[in-house]
Amino acid sequence: MTDLVELTVAEALDGLAKKEFSAVELTQAHIKEMDKARELNAYVTETPELALERAKASDERRAKGTAGKMDGIPVGMKDLYCTKGVRTTACSHILDNFVPPYESTVSQKLEDAGTVMLGKTNMDEFAMGTANLTSYFGPVRNPYKRKGDESFLVPGGSSGGSAAAVAAGLCMAATGSDTGGSIRTPASFCGIVGCKPTYGRCSRWGMVAFASSLDQAGTMTRTVRDTAIMLEAMAGFDPKDSTCANVPVPCYEKALTGNVKGLRVGIPREYNPDKGLHSDVRHVWEATANKLKEAGAEIVEISLPSTMYALPTYYLIAPAEASSNLARYDGVRFGLRVDGNSLDEMYINTRTEGFGKEVKRRIMIGTCILLEGYYETCYLKAQKVRRLLCREFEEAYKKVDVILAPAAPETAFGKDDDSTKDPLVMQLYDVFTVPSSLAGLPAVSVPAGTSDTNGLPIGLQVIGRPFDEETVLRTAGVIESMSGMPIRPLRVGGK
Repeated sequence: MTDLVELTVAEALDGLAKKEFSAVELTQAHIKEMDKARELNAYVTETPELALERAKASDERRAKGTAGKMDGIPVGMKDLYCTKGVRTTACSHILDNFVPPYESTVSQKLEDAGTVMLGKTNMDEFAMGTANLTSYFGPVRNPYKRKGDESFLVPGGSSGGSAAAVAAGLCMAATGSDTGGSIRTPASFCGIVGCKPTYGRCSRWGMVAFASSLDQAGTMTRTVRDTAIMLEAMAGFDPKDSTCANVPVPCYEKALTGNVKGLRVGIPREYNPDKGLHSDVRHVWEATANKLKEAGAEIVEISLPSTMYALPTYYLIAPAEASSNLARYDGVRFGLRVDGNSLDEMYINTRTEGFGKEVKRRIMIGTCILLEGYYETCYLKAQKVRRLLCREFEEAYKKVDVILAPAAPETAFGKDDDSTKDPLVMQLYDVFTVPSSLAGLPAVSVPAGTSDTNGLPIGLQVIGRPFDEETVLRTAGVIESMSGMPIRPLRVGGK
């Protein structure tokens, strides 16, 4: 029998339809693989019994001819999606034992499509991080290693557990969430496909909030086709989420024509700085643009001048919203409670013990930004810059159909590198992903090559017009076919 963890989602669906194997066998293979790769720390809560129960139900549906779009596919669920009866912590001590009595819309849609949840994947605490180092349950290890170097590499954050699990074959696909790059950076570092759809394309209801005007559910898979399948299952209008757009969800697979002839691809000059972009990333970016040109696309240089203000804008807006959202964790209604001699002391004790260092830092920054005097000079000004950036993207899309840019300025770095000790340096890794997040645009990170220096994967970002995921995925699919990158999962643990 084919090694089941080697299959893509599309291949597995085909095999299940042909009865070459069962959903139970597929699930058992992935549970076994999870046991082999605990060193990655990709999962914080495993649900093998629930998975096998759902796999058995999937086989029964398929026998009756009522199988769903992703029936029998084992998936990982990022630990900020509330899952009824299954612990959901956002990888924070303050929610250490929280078991939701309800299901998030995205996880419910995936369950309705027939997926088999293997467990909850590790992440940066409350999705605040670039390297997956801030989790209460410890850091996630990237399954990739540098050439000739066994050191611990980060998988990127905040969806690092999902990225590592997909890359290592511990699930066939996983959910992520993207506020400023939390899907695209891990996808680039782990050599997989990560899609942040348009803001409002997928419901945020039942997701633990970080920054409500920026958070968006998304997909993490091995191939662009798998992304198309999963995104169609996840997306759609939800009346429970006031920010969810009531627009039709197309069949994204039909968009994967393999043809980019006549497509106008924008190259933003501001994304190519003299310093800060590794030469290997620049080389892969330029080589991919040339290949697209050879395939019939038109390469157009564009300008997004407000990009230089995107990072400070994001790090004013996001912490401000986080400060407001995280005020609900007070030890009164749910989650961790540390008693004190007064109500105020209980609040202080609970939040002091419950939140990690990075979350506390961002709450304090956000609270300061919202104070009288700073609100006008910082928060409102940041919102004006955000609007300006949106207008620049709108003007750019009069000239181009998609934008091609790096997903990250370099490849995965070491857990103990000096950069990980300085939060301001860590923020620089979001420099290419934050602009499209502020504008709410769809963007996909797709493996486009490897570094000549260290052999690690390099992802490129395809950014599109609002609700035009079809063109983004079509372009990403062509890049994937030209890259020569492997799509089979890594073997970890030497087993």
